Amino acid sequence: MDLISLASGYGNFAVPEVALAAATQVLAGAQQQLGPLAVSPAAGLPALREALAERYRQRGAASVSAEQVVVTNGAKTGLFALLSEMLRPGDEVLLPTPNWFGFWELVRRAGGTLRTLPLAAADNYALTPATLRAALTPATRLLLISNPNNPTGRVYSRAEWADLLAVTADFPELWVLSDEIYEGISFGPEALPTLLALPDPRGRHVIVSGFSKSLALAGWGVGCLVAPPALAEAVTARLFATGAAVPVPAQMAALAATRHAEEIGAALCAQLAPNRQRLFEGLAALPDAPKSVAPEGTYYAFADFTRLLAPELPAPEASAQLVQRLAAAGVEVVDGATCGAPGFVRLSYAVEEAALHEALARLQKLFASQLR
Repeated sequence: MDLISLASGYGNFAVPEVALAAATQVLAGAQQQLGPLAVSPAAGLPALREALAERYRQRGAASVSAEQVVVTNGAKTGLFALLSEMLRPGDEVLLPTPNWFGFWELVRRAGGTLRTLPLAAADNYALTPATLRAALTPATRLLLISNPNNPTGRVYSRAEWADLLAVTADFPELWVLSDEIYEGISFGPEALPTLLALPDPRGRHVIVSGFSKSLALAGWGVGCLVAPPALAEAVTARLFATGAAVPVPAQMAALAATRHAEEIGAALCAQLAPNRQRLFEGLAALPDAPKSVAPEGTYYAFADFTRLLAPELPAPEASAQLVQRLAAAGVEVVDGATCGAPGFVRLSYAVEEAALHEALARLQKLFASQLR
């Protein structure tokens, strides 16, 4: 049986034509002139930094300037550079979970200590001010939130952000970092907020984003971050000392995508909508499926498959075994245990319609046989 993968973090999106044209123009110019490609400044091309700053200003972050924007070799590189500059040895990072599995290793390699704040599917992963206040300590250097959340797809509204920031304001040394790489994949009634649009009187708010998820530039290796000027300068110095700037053709593709971000995001969401409905209806039709709320963001479902866990095994081992059984049935998924939620699985619907249809049929067959 061939394996159908619903595990990939990258969508099946065509590269936007405007991005291809912009990159092609750069390459064609170098060919015509028989010369080398231009090399970008370490922080990125000024035009791209300004375009990104302008986009955040349009989204309500009125004071963001180009000097705060750094273009990075993918969002992961930006995250690691930020963490390496922000954290002192042993500093604590508070991470509400479930969350992206990559954060654990990034924090460790940056010298920090990660502490999780488990949230519950039963209340749609609500993060209340009281819960946050109880979790923060004087040792907490950074609160790290992804919005929309990977893997759950949960979107935290502007009002929810405001309530949480009323708590963090009582911790003057605390940084708040929002990973907003899925910012353009949103199906909710309100525009997705950016942390940058909320008050930041102490200059402690940072965001990381990128072009692979929301702007269909997977494989181009372009990310970005926005930070207070001194931190942005420190990150730029670190990137200059340890690597190379993002190639100009990729940055020009990113610039074109930034200038057409709204239409690209709308097209991706329109492409995803039928499969989104198909997946959530299919999961709800599985035997003994718990009631759940379709998430507003990303192109994932984070499905509760705990009813298939082997009760005699520890939760992480049972979760790994569950994922192996799903693979044996022909469906590859991401193990929720790697995100802090054993027994849940992350499934992408950014796949071909026929593949998703067959994957759901295989899941239905497996559940029917296991839950007789």
